[in-house]
Amino acid sequence: MERAIPEASKSPMKATEGSIVEENKKALHFIEEVTTNVDEVQKRVLAEILSQNANVEYLQRHDLNGHTDRETFKKVMPVITYEDIQPDINRIANGDKSPIFCFQSTSEFLTSSGTSGGERKLMPTIQEEIGKRFHLRGLGMSVISQFVPDLEKGKGMYFWSIKSEAKTPGGLPARPVLTSMFKSPYFNNNRFSPYANYTSPTETILCQDSYQNMYSQMLCGLYQRKEVLRVGSPFASGFIRAIRFLEKHWSLLCNDIRTGTVNAQITNLSVRESVMKILKPDPELADFIEAECSKDSWQGIIARLWPNTKYVDVIVTGSMSQYIPTLDYYSNGLPLVSSIYASSECHFGVNLNPFCKPSEVCYTLIPTMCYFEFAPIHRDNGLINSISKSKSLNEKEQNQLVDLVDVKIGQEYELVVTTYSGLYRYRVGDVLRVAGYKNNAPQFCFVCRENVILSIDSDKTDEAELQNAVKNAVHNLIPFDANVVEYTSYADTTAIPGHYVLYWELSLNGSTHIPPSVFEDCCLTIEESLNSVYRQGRASDKSIGPLEIRIVEIGTFDKLMDYFVSLGASPDQYKTPRCLKSAPLVELLNSRVMSRHFSPTCPNWVPGHKQWYNMN
Repeated sequence: MERAIPEASKSPMKATEGSIVEENKKALHFIEEVTTNVDEVQKRVLAEILSQNANVEYLQRHDLNGHTDRETFKKVMPVITYEDIQPDINRIANGDKSPIFCFQSTSEFLTSSGTSGGERKLMPTIQEEIGKRFHLRGLGMSVISQFVPDLEKGKGMYFWSIKSEAKTPGGLPARPVLTSMFKSPYFNNNRFSPYANYTSPTETILCQDSYQNMYSQMLCGLYQRKEVLRVGSPFASGFIRAIRFLEKHWSLLCNDIRTGTVNAQITNLSVRESVMKILKPDPELADFIEAECSKDSWQGIIARLWPNTKYVDVIVTGSMSQYIPTLDYYSNGLPLVSSIYASSECHFGVNLNPFCKPSEVCYTLIPTMCYFEFAPIHRDNGLINSISKSKSLNEKEQNQLVDLVDVKIGQEYELVVTTYSGLYRYRVGDVLRVAGYKNNAPQFCFVCRENVILSIDSDKTDEAELQNAVKNAVHNLIPFDANVVEYTSYADTTAIPGHYVLYWELSLNGSTHIPPSVFEDCCLTIEESLNSVYRQGRASDKSIGPLEIRIVEIGTFDKLMDYFVSLGASPDQYKTPRCLKSAPLVELLNSRVMSRHFSPTCPNWVPGHKQWYNMN
């Protein structure tokens, strides 16, 4: 008789010491079991997904005919990208309620930080999937509790916010995954868990005004400073923004703590009421915070203001690794914990060694979350060369995909998933490297997002998109008989918020001087040409600063090539890199900058997709 797929505990934990120990024990036992019986669990997950959805349109279209075995599934179902299923997704967005991907109704769309045609990708999801996401996060906390005794006895100070959301023409919400989670019943129910004891009242998290959201959460966090055992934000960039906010506004915050009042700029009544339930006049605390914040150096400010903090809970893998030095400075080297690996498509895995160095972070994929496959990746001169990006893969390319138990140590793969929400053999776009094993389950390091060259926050800009944006901007130079002969870019995070920097070398054929305002127009044209995630970060979230163009001396890019050749590159095969990450290269270009120009205003952005606003 076959055993059922093991499940993590679904009941919220009661805040008693015995039950917390018991719940953690159950969670860790669950991880042991599913990482031991990996292939068995994966086989059953796929069978469960396919049997539940046997009659949906998408599977019938590909003649799966009710089969639930791996062999038939791999033979008849194509490996796909978002663009392959976009027409079906648009049908659901426009109100088609027939079971296209999943037998359960789509409850909402999760908007991805990845884009298609400049707009956020829409990932259909079901209510059950949101519960799975919370279960995985619960597993992550049980793992961390092994390393931090009595973690449940303190509070977490997290800086969370919800993003603007839209309704599709069919009336379904379209919003980022964290916004969905914070607004779901699971979030409020989960607050009975001792690990969900946060300094921020729910009302402050749900406040959409970015200033009031940050101010109220910081005020509550400072007032409850001695109870705080962990601090964090979804991304490293967001947590640094919170510290920079404190640098700017500590005087107002101290005044509120001294008097037990909330600043008049906080006009949201539910936020004010929730904060006032916590806040009482505390002149001594206000004096202490004022003294610390008045010091010349802010090194170690996190450890100074929140002295019981055990770790900083932020994602520092991938593009977020650029913020590690700043986090180390502010925290005095507190552990940086990246506990969960997740995306809009699905939550995937947990870090079973959460207090490792950021450079050693790897995630164990939990085989009950979805069905995993992996497309091998090969590098050509250091550049990723994966299976073809064309819509239909040939038989040889499809056959290259391997199962979770068949990956090889040291090899890089692109992640492909089949989910309970109805994505089948979907290419996520993440590049992972196999680093080791937990029992029979491989552990993966996140390498990069395929094709992404620039990222400050949740934005992801690829080379083709940047090229198109530069091409659009160059039109502003035509009246001056000027052109861009070479360019490259750099994500500058030395200031918060970070911003994109483009280095332009010009060919000036005309004699007319180009006024600075023209280059400012070029900056704005580039921003208007970038995807909606970037434009939201600029215009709404304020998580990205104005784009900058730096005009460099003629011959600068020859010097750049000379540098690469001196390191062994072939002059015949050299191509200008479209993004720089190495400090010496950035210094080389900065040493030859003649002028700097910034975007004069924010680009246009509205929630939702452009086409939704063009419908009659």
